[in-house]
Amino acid sequence: MAIKFTYRGKTLEELKKMSLDDFIALLPARQRRSLKRGLSPRQKKLLKKIRMFKGKDKLIRTHARDMVILPEMVGSKIGVHNGKEFKTVEITPEMIGHYLGEFAQTRKPVKHSAPGFGATRSSKFVPLK
Repeated sequence: MAIKFTYRGKTLEELKKMSLDDFIALLPARQRRSLKRGLSPRQKKLLKKIRMFKGKDKLIRTHARDMVILPEMVGSKIGVHNGKEFKTVEITPEMIGHYLGEFAQTRKPVKHSAPGFGATRSSKFVPLK
């Protein structure tokens, strides 16, 4: 039996039918405050493009990492800039209420290897296992 997605007791269809003000009331405090203050021009442009390309399999690129994921964005492919490149993010219902930037990491984990140029003799020793 498949589990039906709900967000704060509402199904995805109910969330999509809600007005933006009613949806904002369901969000956590930080996201609620962000949306009540209004959308920035960059966020408005992103939302306009999402509405324009709804149903089409088109990648929409953006720098708006602070955009809260809304129910109408579900199913879209968004290229979120991480400071170097655009990371493709497929929006799923579980992402509703999160920020776009959470899904495009800005830092890579450090991978240590051999000692670098200018290392002293004692620090060049790497035990073999």
